[in-house]
Amino acid sequence: MTFTDFNFDPKLQEGLDSMGFRKPTPIQEQAIPIILNKHDLIACAQTGTGKTAAYLLPIMHQICVAKEKSLVNTLILAPTRELVQQIDQQTEGLAYFTGISSISVYGGGDGASYEQQRRSLNEGVDIIIATPGRLIAHLTSGVVKLSQLQHLILDEADRMLDMGFYDDIVRIISYLPQNRQTLLFSATMPPKIRTLSNKILREPEQINIALSQPAVGILQQVYMVFDHQKLALIKSILKEGNYASTIVFVSTKEKVKQLYQTLYRAGFKVEAFHSDLEQEQRENILRAFKSRQLPILIGTDVLSRGIDVEGISLVINYDVPHDPEDYIHRIGRTARAETTGIAITFINERDQRKFSNIETLIGKPIAQMPLPEALGEGPVYQPEIKRASSGPKKPWRKKKG
Repeated sequence: MTFTDFNFDPKLQEGLDSMGFRKPTPIQEQAIPIILNKHDLIACAQTGTGKTAAYLLPIMHQICVAKEKSLVNTLILAPTRELVQQIDQQTEGLAYFTGISSISVYGGGDGASYEQQRRSLNEGVDIIIATPGRLIAHLTSGVVKLSQLQHLILDEADRMLDMGFYDDIVRIISYLPQNRQTLLFSATMPPKIRTLSNKILREPEQINIALSQPAVGILQQVYMVFDHQKLALIKSILKEGNYASTIVFVSTKEKVKQLYQTLYRAGFKVEAFHSDLEQEQRENILRAFKSRQLPILIGTDVLSRGIDVEGISLVINYDVPHDPEDYIHRIGRTARAETTGIAITFINERDQRKFSNIETLIGKPIAQMPLPEALGEGPVYQPEIKRASSGPKKPWRKKKG
């Protein structure tokens, strides 16, 4: 199958041809006909499967062939500013020959950027790509008119709910016409996503693209460590490995800041990437990381889906992700485009069961590496133990009395 089989508007097809798009990915092959037939859709597909084009192309086709132009035709909601920017860039590329207009709406800028967004929204635009919080600010001011909206798309819906956007999403939907096409894309499908889809979708079609295995070029390794050994271990790996580009994943924003301070004081060229930074700071950090001026970047799982950087040589899971699927997303930042890379995960006693679930998901054991001799011994791998401490166990003694 090729993209010509979808019979897209000639201007849209011209853009695909110029970008070298020939054969659709599995998610595109399945989703595009459903969307063209104007059905609601709930699709489970991870980052890197081509899902952005899977919804953009049929929506753009409908905009091209529409007899009447809406003030705002399509609203795309995404969890982070970085993802909003990436979707907007892809929209601009695909729409190059069509005349379709788009705008990215997100917070973190100064008053001038807010005013620029307000003016553009007031004039009307075909596609709005937005984070929920900033869009609500424009909705409550009355500048955005969505009464003619034809399409609502929720991208990375599971991540939006993880970040606490459920109430914001419901509030935004209250501004939308009920007669619309709604598309929900999510990398995972936990119960809360099912609850949301039942609330906002009408008799949706469903697609589930199986989670792909880690790229064959990724060398996966794990260290069994106590929490007090983690800092010394990561310093040892970063000093001895001479990696050109490294992403370190931790579990919370607060731990991002703490680990950054520790590594920075130890002399590493490192930056922390988190939501408390100003937008300009975030953009500068990503630009430096992509250009190899910044060798080490620390962040949470938002980074595993929110950036697209090739040539990352090392991924370190300082904390084990809660969901096995997030492990795939994290280590998928390396060994892209048929290159090679290394993914190292630190496993403390509490996270051994999570690690066991990861091995079950990928269908094979991951090599366990010995700790550097100076660090002493780590915990014994016992995934069946539910409760474990973060340090060496104390001898058990019977209480008196």
